[in-house]
Amino acid sequence: MLLTQLLTPERVRVPLVATDKPGVMRELSEFLVRESGGTVADVLRAVEDREQVLSTGVGFGIAIPHGRSPSMPDLAAVAGRSAEPIAFDALDGQPVQIFFMLVGPERCAGQHVKALSRIARLARSDALRQQLLAAPSGTEFFQALADAESR
Repeated sequence: MLLTQLLTPERVRVPLVATDKPGVMRELSEFLVRESGGTVADVLRAVEDREQVLSTGVGFGIAIPHGRSPSMPDLAAVAGRSAEPIAFDALDGQPVQIFFMLVGPERCAGQHVKALSRIARLARSDALRQQLLAAPSGTEFFQALADAESR
């Protein structure tokens, strides 16, 4: 599964408005629902419940809040970058600036895991992370991802 099958330039927000972890979770949840359906309360609850288990701040300044919500019609993703690093309880203790939110119904569990794996694999690239941090718009953020996936 390619990340660019789930994301479009319109599903990337640069910069995010929120300046703290709860705000980012809400902003991305509202953005995802507006773009893909579902209900904000269900999506936010799903990602917050998952966050209670273990932080989705995976390191390298990246977080992948995700969860399963029965209100979502299909697996959906949005992404964003904050203007400044945000404390996110990341596994490496570092603040986060790059966010990918992934939410879908239970029936999409296999696709969900593949998408998480794809994001984590791409996130290992220092060059890509630098491009995502430097991207002045959602379109350029998306293009950097598309270019990385085509290599």
